[in-house]
Amino acid sequence: MATTPNEPKPWPERYPEKTVTAEQAVGHVQHGQRVFIGSGAGEPQALVAALSQREDLSDTEIIHILTLGVAAYAEPRLGDRFRHNAYFIGPNVRDAVAQGRADYTPIFLGEIPELFQSGRVVIDVAIISVSPPDEHGYCSYGVSCDIVKSAAECASVVIAEVNSRMPRILGDCFIHVDDIDVLVDSDVPIHEAIQGEPDELAMRIGKHIANLVEDGATLQLGIGTIPDAVLHYLDDFKNLGIHTEMFSDGVIPLVKKGVINNSEKTLHRGKIIMTFVMGSRKLYDFVNNNPMVECHPVEYTNDPFVIAQNEKMISINSAIEVDMTGQVCADSLGEMFYSGIGGQVDFVRGAARSKGGKPIIALPSTADGETVSRIVPTLKPGAGVVTSRGDVHYVVTEYGSAYLHGKTIRERAMALVQIAHPKFRPWLLAEAKARKLVYADQIELPVSTPTYPEEMERWVDLRDDSRIFLRPLKLTDEPLVREMFYKLSPESVHYRFFRILKAMPHEKLQELLRVDYDADMTLVGLPGREDGQPIVAIAHYSKDPRTNFADAAFLVRDDLQGKGVGTSLVRALADAARSNGVTGFTADVLAQNHGMLRVFHRCGYPVESELEEGVYHLTIPFHKKKRAKTSRRKAKPKE
Repeated sequence: MATTPNEPKPWPERYPEKTVTAEQAVGHVQHGQRVFIGSGAGEPQALVAALSQREDLSDTEIIHILTLGVAAYAEPRLGDRFRHNAYFIGPNVRDAVAQGRADYTPIFLGEIPELFQSGRVVIDVAIISVSPPDEHGYCSYGVSCDIVKSAAECASVVIAEVNSRMPRILGDCFIHVDDIDVLVDSDVPIHEAIQGEPDELAMRIGKHIANLVEDGATLQLGIGTIPDAVLHYLDDFKNLGIHTEMFSDGVIPLVKKGVINNSEKTLHRGKIIMTFVMGSRKLYDFVNNNPMVECHPVEYTNDPFVIAQNEKMISINSAIEVDMTGQVCADSLGEMFYSGIGGQVDFVRGAARSKGGKPIIALPSTADGETVSRIVPTLKPGAGVVTSRGDVHYVVTEYGSAYLHGKTIRERAMALVQIAHPKFRPWLLAEAKARKLVYADQIELPVSTPTYPEEMERWVDLRDDSRIFLRPLKLTDEPLVREMFYKLSPESVHYRFFRILKAMPHEKLQELLRVDYDADMTLVGLPGREDGQPIVAIAHYSKDPRTNFADAAFLVRDDLQGKGVGTSLVRALADAARSNGVTGFTADVLAQNHGMLRVFHRCGYPVESELEEGVYHLTIPFHKKKRAKTSRRKAKPKE
C-alpha cells in the first residue's frame, strides 16, 4: 500500500536510509562529547574499532562498565583524543586507571541509570550493539541490557551496530528502529567468556555454599569457578530459581535437568531474570528467543526492594579480602582500584531483606600461592569497603562458613579466624588479642591441628520422626554452649559434672572448647545445620595416651532426652574415635543416671561395668562387637 505524502514511511523503508558504514557512523561524534559504549559481551566491536581510528577527535570522554573487547581508546598513544571513565574497571582499562590516564567512578551498578536519567551525566552519543529487528521493528539489546537501555534512551544520538549473531532476548530489553539514529550492519562473532572447570579449591568453597541452599531458593550467581562449583553441587535440589545480575553456561545443565525451573519463585514465577549474560556461544543460543529467560534493565534487576520480593533469595558475591570485623573489600588491592562496586551491595541488601534470604560473600582463604591470607586483621591501607560490617551476613572460604550478622566483634573475629587458612590462624588470633577484639586468654588450636573434619557431619533421625544435625565443635560455639548450659535442669548438670554448677563463665567454657579433632573430640547436636542454631546435645572424648582409651561424656538438653539423641551421639562419637585410632571408651556415670547408662549399653559394643561408691566405671572396647540378642522361642518349622 502506497503512503500519502504526509504519512511517515514504514520502518523497513527507512532502515536502509539510516544504514551506513562504521566509519561513517562514528563521524557523528564531535570534539568534547561524552560517548557511551555498550557493555560486556555486547560491545559494538566494529564501531569501537572505527571510533579508535578517528584522528580528528580531541577531549572525548568514553564511559562504560566492563567490556570484553580491546579498549584501544584507553591506550597512552590516544590520550589526547580520549579519556575513559570506568563505572566498573575491567582488565582492558585497569592499567589506564592505575596510571591516572583514566578515571573510576565508584557507584552501585543499580544506581548508574539514574545518573543518565537525571541529567547529572549527559550522554551525547550512545554506541551500542543490538539484534536484527523483528517484524515489528524492535531490536533486542541481546546479551547486555544492564545500563545500555537507559543510556540509549537518554542519549542525544544513538548509533547501533546491528549484529546478525546477537541473540534476541525477551523481557524489557528492546529498542525500536525509529529510536536509533544511525545503523551499521555487522556479523562479527559475539565476545565469549569461556570458563575453565572449577579446581579443587573452588569445589570446596562451592560445597560449603551449597550447604546453605534450600529447595525452592532463588539464586544470584556471577561468573567464575566458584559459582560454577556451587552449581555442581545442586543436582539433587528441587525447584530452584534465578534472579541475578548475570549468569553463564553453568546454569544450562541444571535447567535441562529440571533443577532450575523457577516454579517456586515469588516474583516472576517460571522466569530466569537477569540483566546481562557472558559465556560461550552455547549460552547465547540458549537465551535466544527463550521464553524462560527475561532480560531487564539493571535499575530493576538490582533494586534491593525488587530482589527482596524473592523468598529464599541467595546472593553469592566475591571479595578480595575481609577484615576481622567483617568489612568486605571487593574493588581494590590496597590503593589500587581493581574492579568496581558492581551489584554486590544491591544483592547483599536485597537477599538480607528476603524472607529466608542469605547474602553470601565467598573467597579463597589465601592468595599468591598460600603466602597471603585474605582474612586479615585490618584491610590494606587505601582499600575500599564495598560491603560494610553492618551488611555482611555469611562469609565462606574453603574451610567453612562464618555467620557474622548481629554478632559481636569478638564473635566475628573468632568466626573468621576459624575459616582462615590454618597456618594463618595463630597470627590472626594474636592480632585480635593485641587489638582487644577477643579475650586475652582465648585458647587457640595449634598449627598442627587437622582441618575441620567435615566428613563427620551427619543428620540422624530421632524416635519422634524429627532429626538433628551432628557436627564437630567449633571455637565459635562458645556462646551456644553457654546458652545450652543455662537451659539445663540442675539434675542434668549434676549428672554431667558430678556436682552442682550455677554458672559457666568464659574461663570454664575454655576447657570444654579445647579440642584438636584427634586426641580430644567434641560433637554437638543442633536442630539444623544453619549458623546460629542452638546446641541441644554435646558428646566429648579425651584420649589417655597411656592406654589409648578415651574418657567419654555426654549431655543432652532436658526436653530432648528419651528421643534417641544420646544413642545417636555415642555411636557417632565412637565412629570418630575409631577413625582416630582410639581403642575404646571409658566413662563414669552416676548410678541413678539410668538414661545415660542405657545410652552406653546401646552403643553397639560390649560394656564392662564396675560399681564403686555410687558411680559406675564403664569400659567399652571397640575390638569386640556386641552380640545380637537371640530369641528363646523355638522357630516355627517350615511348612
